[in-house]
Amino acid sequence: MKEHKPTILCIDDDKDLLDLMRIILESGAYRVETASSAEEGLRRYRELRPDVVIVDLMMEEVDAGATFVRDAKALGPTPPIYMLSSVGDNLNLTADYASLGLTGVLQKPINPKTLLKTLEAVLKAK
Repeated sequence: MKEHKPTILCIDDDKDLLDLMRIILESGAYRVETASSAEEGLRRYRELRPDVVIVDLMMEEVDAGATFVRDAKALGPTPPIYMLSSVGDNLNLTADYASLGLTGVLQKPINPKTLLKTLEAVLKAK
């Protein structure tokens, strides 16, 4: 019997970052799906119902990531959602990310070990 691989949906308009995320996450035995815009991300979210979502804060529009989170939350209960941002540390200190509907904020450039540990912990708690 085949073991279930948790599905991680990564949404970012930077193709290089999506490729990097795929390499990191697949090394951690995750199934990786990607989208290059908030609109495409919402469509893929509806199709896949992923176990975790990682979405960039600023894509085609400054608040595209926040818009994605709001739209996903409107569809009902969501999986853990992490915002990926180059201002992540500052955002962690200045914003209540839970009030934004987020599980947490991940800092760019992404630290592979931190990412995998974070996902492992959140999926165990699910």
